[in-house]
Amino acid sequence: MLTTAREIAALYPHSVFRAGIWKPRTRPNTFEGIGNIGLQWMQEVKQETGLLTATEVANATHVEECLKAGIDILWIGARTTVNPFSVQEIADALKGVDIPVFVKNPIYPDVQLWVGALERVNNAGITKIAAIHRGFHSYDNGPFRNSPKWELAIDIKAACPELPIICDPSHIGGSPELIPYIAQKAMDMDMDGLMIETHCNPTAALSDAKQQVTTHQLKEIMDALHVRNSSIDNLELRNKLEELRCIINQLDKDLMEVLAKRMSISTQIGEYKSTNNLTILQVSHWKQLVENSIKTGDLLGLPEEFIKGLFQLIHDESIRRQTDVMNQASNK
Repeated sequence: MLTTAREIAALYPHSVFRAGIWKPRTRPNTFEGIGNIGLQWMQEVKQETGLLTATEVANATHVEECLKAGIDILWIGARTTVNPFSVQEIADALKGVDIPVFVKNPIYPDVQLWVGALERVNNAGITKIAAIHRGFHSYDNGPFRNSPKWELAIDIKAACPELPIICDPSHIGGSPELIPYIAQKAMDMDMDGLMIETHCNPTAALSDAKQQVTTHQLKEIMDALHVRNSSIDNLELRNKLEELRCIINQLDKDLMEVLAKRMSISTQIGEYKSTNNLTILQVSHWKQLVENSIKTGDLLGLPEEFIKGLFQLIHDESIRRQTDVMNQASNK
């Protein structure tokens, strides 16, 4: 741990050294952290390198031990965020203390649960709060260990514009190869920082070895990172963007009207199906609709996955409306 801290401090002396000394695990008899002795090691890191220290807390006892040891930042993990009782216990232990607290998103995509955890910590009097976006478990994570679901991070950012959001590319990606892409994406989404798991010898790491990078790899990732401006100072650029956004706003309104008309017709189709005792889902028609739409989309420069996703949403709403029609008819 000291070797890793020294290497990081040599590259980034103003960074935060994050190390979880209690590790909640799904199954017993696996490595669950080094325990309280790790707090002494963290103190050595701080004394020798000057780095700020951060660790995960899952209950009130953890909070008390960290405060005694002078840990600078606490974070609440994804497994703890899902349990309001555990978050409240931590919040109660923090009353009267002013220490920065980071809150990871819950394992499953539930924005209200995430916001609720942030609120509980804030209600305890903690003023320095940040959210950590570490991705969500789902049945279809694609190439990622945890699906990023960027739209949920955007929802948090829109609801709490002053709240810093830090991205954890290591947990999202699950492998070093994906970290540069995710880190750049996070910067492009105007996130406020990165949490990247680093180890002097990842193959020997006792936890999440497959997703850790060496300090050399960390430097390569950071050197290649392109951090863009989020504010627009150039008046000409601002005016041009506003002009284009006005066009998009009008197109969005037109799109909403077209969708409303389409759903109205779907409702009528549901009425005909109900009257003639037909099933709601017509598989052959749905398959043909998607195939034709993909072909049209390709001609218009729209990706296949986008078309599939768009029409799946439209189809789901159409099915919902027709189901309502069928239920109303059967209740008469």
